Parts: sequence; C-alpha cells; structure tokens
Amino acid sequence: MTDQNGDFAFLPLGGTGEIGMNLNLYRLGETWLAIDCGIGFSGNDTPEAEILVPDPTFIAERRDQLAGLVITHAHEDHIGAVAHLWPLLQCPVYVTPFAGAVLRRKLGEARLLQEVPIHVIPCGGTFDVGPFNLEFIPVTHSVPEAQSVVLRTPAGIVVHTGDWKLDPDPLVGPPTDIKRLKEVGEEGVLALVCDSTNVMKPGASQSESEVRRSMTDLIGSLKGRIAVTCFASNVARVETIAMAAQAAGRTVVLVGRSLRNLDVAARECGYLSGVLPFLNEQDANDVPDDQTVMIITGSQGEPRSALSRISLDIHPNISLGEGDTVIYSSRMIPGNERAIMAVQDNLSRRGVRVITDKDHFVHVSGHATGGDVSTMYDLIKPQYAVPVHGEWRHLTAHAALAQDKGIAPILLEDGDILRLAPGKAEVVDTAPSGRLALDGGRLLPMNGGVLAARRKMLFNGVVIASFAVDDEGFVIGEPKLSAPGLLDPDDLESVRVREEFANALDVIPDELRNDDQAFRDAAKTALRRALGRKLQKRPLVDVHVLRV
Repeated sequence: MTDQNGDFAFLPLGGTGEIGMNLNLYRLGETWLAIDCGIGFSGNDTPEAEILVPDPTFIAERRDQLAGLVITHAHEDHIGAVAHLWPLLQCPVYVTPFAGAVLRRKLGEARLLQEVPIHVIPCGGTFDVGPFNLEFIPVTHSVPEAQSVVLRTPAGIVVHTGDWKLDPDPLVGPPTDIKRLKEVGEEGVLALVCDSTNVMKPGASQSESEVRRSMTDLIGSLKGRIAVTCFASNVARVETIAMAAQAAGRTVVLVGRSLRNLDVAARECGYLSGVLPFLNEQDANDVPDDQTVMIITGSQGEPRSALSRISLDIHPNISLGEGDTVIYSSRMIPGNERAIMAVQDNLSRRGVRVITDKDHFVHVSGHATGGDVSTMYDLIKPQYAVPVHGEWRHLTAHAALAQDKGIAPILLEDGDILRLAPGKAEVVDTAPSGRLALDGGRLLPMNGGVLAARRKMLFNGVVIASFAVDDEGFVIGEPKLSAPGLLDPDDLESVRVREEFANALDVIPDELRNDDQAFRDAAKTALRRALGRKLQKRPLVDVHVLRV
C-alpha cells in the first residue's frame, strides 16, 4: 500500500469489532500517530493462548514514519501490550502521570525501562507529536486520569474519546470535562471516534458514589471473612471497598501482585490518601475473620489468579469456606463467562456465599451508556461518527444512535483505512491486521505453525514413536510409543497400535531405509494409519529414528 500525500486517515489495528487489544493509528500526510497499545484475553475459541495482542506488522514496517504512541489511560486493554510491542515500534510514548507510573513498572519487568522514551503530559495538557497538535481532555472512567484526545490538524479536528463515562461524583479524579468538550465542539469537529462498549444500555450512567453507599451497607451487614474481587486498575473501586471496610471496623488485605502494583502506583500519584495502609496476604491470618476484608485479583476467572487458586483451596496463604462471602464488584468481559462461573461454582462448593451485581448493587460500568453517548454527540456535534471499542453489535447500535442524531456514521473493522479528508470520508483501503499470542516472552501468530500444532494437540493429542535400526535400516527390538493424554501405556489399545506400527515398519520398501528423512516420513505415515484405524482421531505425530 502506498501512502497518500496530504490526506488525513484513521486505521484501527485492534479494538474495533472486538473488546480489548486497542491499537489505533492516525496518518497525516506520511506521518503516523498511534493511540493506545493493549492486550486482550483469550476466550473459549482460543484455548491454545491466554493473552493476545494486536498484530503491529503494518505500522512496524513504517516505524520510521511513526511519530509517537499516546496512551489514553492505564487499563490493560490500552497499555498492556506496550512492553511487548515497543521493540517493534521504537517510538516515544506519551502518558499521564498515573499511566506513566503503571507503564514504568511494566517496562522495568521487561528490562526496557532505560530504552523507552517516556513523556509525561499533565491531565488536560496540550502537546505536539510530529505534525499533530494534541490536547488531553479529562474524562471519568474506572481508572484514574483517563483522557480523551483532541487531534488538531490542517485537515480537520478529530476527538478520540478513549474509554469514558459521565459521572457527576466519580470520587477519584475529576468528572468528565463537559465544558471543555463543548468548547472543542464549537471549533467544528470533523469526526468523533467514540467508545461503544456500553452503548446498548439506555439512560444515564450510574455513579461510583452510589456503589460506595451500597457497598458500605452490604459489608456492614456481613459476618465471617469477606473477599471482594474487582479490576485491579479501578482505584476508585479499591478506595470504595477500603472505605466500606473501615466503616465496618475491618482491616483491608490485598491479595494478588497486580493489586499490590496498583497500590504503589496510586499512592505515588497522590491517590488513596484517605485510606489506611493495606496489609499483605501473609498478614491475613493474624486478623480475626470478622475484622478483615480482602481485595482479591481474579474477577475474570483467570486460571492462575489468586481467586481461582483460593476457589480450589490451593492458595498458599488464603482459604475461604463456610460462613465466608465473596463479592464480585466487576462485570463479566465477554468470552470469560465459563471461567468465571467455574470459579464461582468452586467457591459455592466450599460453602462460600457468592454475591454478584445481579444480587446487590456492587458495580457500575466505567463505560458510557447510550444516554451518555447521546450527550457526547450533543456536545461535540461532529460531521462523522466512527464507533470503536466494541463488538459488531455494539458498533451497529452506536451507529444507529448517531444516525438518529443526524450524524453520518461510518462502520469500520480492524484493518479498514478510513480517509477522513480531503473530500468525503470513506474507506479507501485495507491494511493487514490480526492477533498475536503472547507465549512466555514470544509473540506467535495465531495462524502460525506453533499454535496450529498446539491446537491440534489440544483436541487430538500427540503421539511420539521411537525405534532403533541397524546399518541396513532394519528395526532392532520393539518400537516405543508415547501418547500422553491419549493412550495409557499398558492398555489394550496402546498395545494394538504399537503392534500394528511395528508390522507396518517391517514392510517399508528397502529403498527408503537408507535415507533417514524418507524412512522417518514413511514411518510417520504408518503411525497415522495405525492410530486412525484404532482411535478414529488424527493426533499430531512425530517419529524419532536412531541408527545404531
């Protein structure tokens, strides 16, 4: 694809048509600007990978034209991939103080802290990145210092909302700066690129202050040990739980590494100042059951999280049982339903009472409702509406709302290149897009050989055969067969497969026996046939030939 001179374009590489993995690009002339760089969590359809990131190949190939990466806020789906993808991008990163504190910890763990140029921009600040004149506008979200970004260019103004909501009393951080948004709207806005996550919910958003009142009443009414799970980055919610615990005369214990990191970053930036220092999990057993509230990671059923291990009674420090309560102060992210229900089921089996937002008012979303989005359009009055940050049903509902307001909606998916100016806004091209799996420290393509093999092993198993041959290629002794998770070594099926494989080796043509690769390929074919006949499955197979 050749870049076009002088025009203004938008390209989502992640987070449009899906929840998570936000990576957005803007181009002015030949210069690119990235906004957000986040992870996503694997769903039931991708069991071979746990953490996913957007494929950055398109912009990595143009990194000499990438002026910078702007982070709107410190949620994992907007900041979590920076440490993994920055080596491919190698550009300056622009953050608010809180997002900077979170990012520095991540980069430190990845041993990149000294390499990445980080520019800390004050909330509501203005700054230039290449030819883009940018302004942060503070908005309310379930993490401190969320910012919308105003992009001012000779081709027009775009408002990129990031994640936001309207909350007159957010408790941590300021309310959304409606006055400033209205002023920007009066300048004349070409396009509003806007969060769609919660647009299908009618009416105005509920306030964090309402949750605090409800949570205080609930915790004050409970006996035994109380554990509350929430998103680790939700500083206002952590403060809400802590305040409710203090009102009930209970001490707060943090359980989980991400919560401890959040506590340090939040206090470093002046948040949680009205909350007493938290205990760590090793101290939890020194406090009587009726005098503790534990805040625990694992609200999405992550298998290695603290709450998952507690539900299986394999956590080294914390146990819960009869008479105890776990409160889910969070929403289910689509795709995580099965994992969350499994943890709740295991907790219930242990006699723990589980309370969710269906039972009690313990959670509000950090995302704009349909009513909030309608208000945003009244403030900004853009020429075009570009729904992002949502699955297709969210994007189409958002588009319908904009249409009702008399604003032209443009529906995109990851990889669509939208020319915003000059002329009529329209999709003019597509860029390669996709997902990579984070596998330890490696980034692997979801459709590549390694994960394709892992998928096959997950569903069909793996069988490894080995045998020794003499100089002339004739088998010495009995072949060995290993099929973990597919065959028990001593069961009848295993013996039959081994016998059939041994018989098949004996009839391999002589001309193939002196070439190790040809012999190995023939042996693999023989093994597949033996397995297919006995098991009606097609496992991944490998054969080791030892010539002695």
